[in-house]
Amino acid sequence: MDSAAIARVCHEANRAVQIITDDPAVSPPWDDAPAWQRDSAINGVESARAGARPARLHELWCEEKIADGWTYGEVKDAEAKTHPCLVKYHELPEEQKTKDRLFLAIVRALSNV
Repeated sequence: MDSAAIARVCHEANRAVQIITDDPAVSPPWDDAPAWQRDSAINGVESARAGARPARLHELWCEEKIADGWTYGEVKDAEAKTHPCLVKYHELPEEQKTKDRLFLAIVRALSNV
């Protein structure tokens, strides 16, 4: 299965976790997601396929966000480019770490399909 197809599944799983944890800024469905968000998921899949573990996936995500002008903010705001998860992995709330572990599990499961 190609990286984009796996990224779609990861994105939708992440979205489901956002919904059940009452995230105030639930991501749109894959087909409605902006290109930067889809590209970020694809990059994450490729990093996971290369052996990155959850903490490293988060570090890479942070590096990507910062390079694109995002900064830490109490609220996720795509227009202001602020995100509350722009912190060290060990500082993330448990539900955020769960999303990283789920992402990796999906990549591993579907990479052999």
